[in-house]
Order: sequence, then C-alpha cells, then structure tokens
Amino acid sequence: MTPRTTTSKLRTCLLVIAAAGLVGSATTVAAVANPSEDTPGRGSKDRALQKSLDALVSEDKFPAAFAWVRKDGRTSSLISGSARLGERVPVPHDGYVRAGSNTKTFTAVVVLQLVAEGKVALDEPIETYLPGVVRGEGIDGRKITVRQLLQHTSGLPNYTEHIGLENFARIQHKFFHPHDLLTAALAHPAEFAPGAKWKYSNTNYLLAGMLIEKVTERPVQEQITERVIRKAGLHHTSWPQPGDRAVPKPHARGYALSSLENGKVVDATRMDPSWGGAAGQMISTPSDLARFTRLLLDGKLLAPGQLAEMRKTVDTPIMPGWRYGLGILSIPLSCGGEYWGHGGDIDGYETRGGATDDGRSVGLAVTALPGTFSDAEKSAKAVMSATDTAFCA
Repeated sequence: MTPRTTTSKLRTCLLVIAAAGLVGSATTVAAVANPSEDTPGRGSKDRALQKSLDALVSEDKFPAAFAWVRKDGRTSSLISGSARLGERVPVPHDGYVRAGSNTKTFTAVVVLQLVAEGKVALDEPIETYLPGVVRGEGIDGRKITVRQLLQHTSGLPNYTEHIGLENFARIQHKFFHPHDLLTAALAHPAEFAPGAKWKYSNTNYLLAGMLIEKVTERPVQEQITERVIRKAGLHHTSWPQPGDRAVPKPHARGYALSSLENGKVVDATRMDPSWGGAAGQMISTPSDLARFTRLLLDGKLLAPGQLAEMRKTVDTPIMPGWRYGLGILSIPLSCGGEYWGHGGDIDGYETRGGATDDGRSVGLAVTALPGTFSDAEKSAKAVMSATDTAFCA
C-alpha cells in the first residue's frame, strides 16, 4: 500500500504512489547479489527472470528481490540479494512480506460476497450503510456509491497524505484507529465530484472496511480471514492483530527512509501497520498472493456476476493501458494480453504480480520502496519490468 503521496510524476510510476520522502539521496549500502545456485527449476525462462531480479539488486540497489512463478504447469522460486542490508544473509525463498495494498482486493472480495448475499448493493450510496459518517467540504455520503469507493472514483481525499507518514521514524510504532484516519481525511475538501474521474485514495477502502463491519456486525479482519484467507487455503496470509508489529519468519528485512530531511535508511521490518487497515494491513508471501488472484479469476471466491462486476474497469493515469476494476487492476503485458492483480507499497516492501486468464501466476517482491536507494521512477519501472518478465519470459 502506498504510504505517502509525493508528486504526480511518481503517481504514474507506482500503483499506489511511492512515499513522500523516498525521492532524493539515501544511504546506499549495496546488497550482495547472489543468483542462487539452489534455485529450484532453473531453465532458460528462469534465467531471464533471474537476470531481472539480479538487476533489481545490483542496479536499482534493492537489498533483496524474490519471485514465485507458476506457468505451463511448473513452479519456480527465485531469489537475489541479501536478507540483511550490507551483509551476506541468504534470502528465504518465498519469504513473508507486508502485502500493503494487495489488502484492497481481499476487502473488495468480501464486499462483493455481501452483494451476492443481498446485504449490499454496489450502486447504493454509502450513506445507506454508514449514515451521517461521510461528510465534509464537498463530501456527501448520499452522493458516493459503494462502487465508486471500490473503483477509486469517489473523489474522497486520501488519509495517508495527512497523518505524517512522510516521517517514518515518527509513525513506525504508532497505533492508528480507523475513525482517526477517517477524521484526518474528511478534514480536507473533496478532490472532485463523485464519478467525475479516477484518483487513488486509501480512504475508499477504509470506508469499505467500515461497511463490512456495519453490515456483518463483525470485525473486518475476521471477515477477510474467514471468507477469503481460509476459503482460499492461504496458509501464509494473515491480518496482524492489534499490537502485532512483527513479520513472521522466514523473511528478508525491509528498509525505509526515516525522513526526507536526512535521508537516513532504517530497518522497517518491525512496525505498527494499523494505519493500513482494510486498505493495506495484511501480511502474505509472493506465492500466496499469486494463488489468491489465481483462485479469484478461476471463480473460486466470487459468484460469476460479482466477478464480472469486479472486472469492469475504468481508465487510470497510473501507466498507459492500466485499468482499475473493483479492487483489482488490469495491466497489459509486453508479450500480449494482460494480467490481473493489485500490488502493494508499504514501508519496507513492494509487491507486484497477479494472474492471467490462461493460467499464469506471479508474485514478486523487493525489500524497500522504489526511491529508497536509487531513482524512484527508474526503480519503480524496473520492478514492473521484472514482473512482466516473470509472466512473459
């Protein structure tokens, strides 16, 4: 999930917009690239992806890069770099990561399940479910539909721009309550009239989580766990409980800039992810994220009607050809066709990947946000290029 918003230039490079403070000089300690002799299933296709992962470490200075790929009935797990910055520590295959905004797809699935159950209507105003909650300057919950929340066409201000995330050291261990996050967002005017255009806002999914809780009368993390994680058999995916600041083992450590002013790099592995909530709090692995999207596209988590609604997309200004549905993106591939997924950016980790309709599945991760150790735009594009290679090689 994108912790912070910086410039419109970065908006075109990152799915969820790289954090403020991630552009500029950082303390660069190059990690050790290890093209892993023990990588399972090495072949010509794997070598192309391995080369891309090695470049993410050697050229773009990510401490570690790793990927899980399944296509043509074959699975590969590849790694590069080091699990600790500046040291030679083996990167675990398919290690745990903070999943960031991949959480949004899980949240959208639960909302759409509630639609199938007749408990929520996509084109009903959010006011119907959260009366009097969504109010502010130019903001009226009676004019914003559930669909517009899931599609990022609501015009709501993005709370992550207004809670101090530009200084990671200050918020690393701070607990945030969802209502405080909503208050921070609604203190600012609407970006545009509902439905007028597309703009990414974590506030949309904060409200989607609140909607789930109001309708089910149960915590959103419980509903996502029971309705999606367990149903999909994702054994390495979880929603951290209040106060849980750890990433399960095995994992490669994640790194972030503490602030724009001094460019200091800190270990971001241990942190309080509560500010992410239904927009970005979850933990997973590349393989679980890839399998989740595979099962989703295969109709294992949603009824056909709701899956069709999820796949109705609108244009986005992120990158040419990128289109956003309901909690999921359609992204063109250099080899033709497209893949469906979301991706996530949160201090310490960036994840990309998803699945294609013809059976390919990919999960890819790096252990810092683009811009932490090298140029933000270049490194963001490098991650996307490696993801394309994983699908297309």
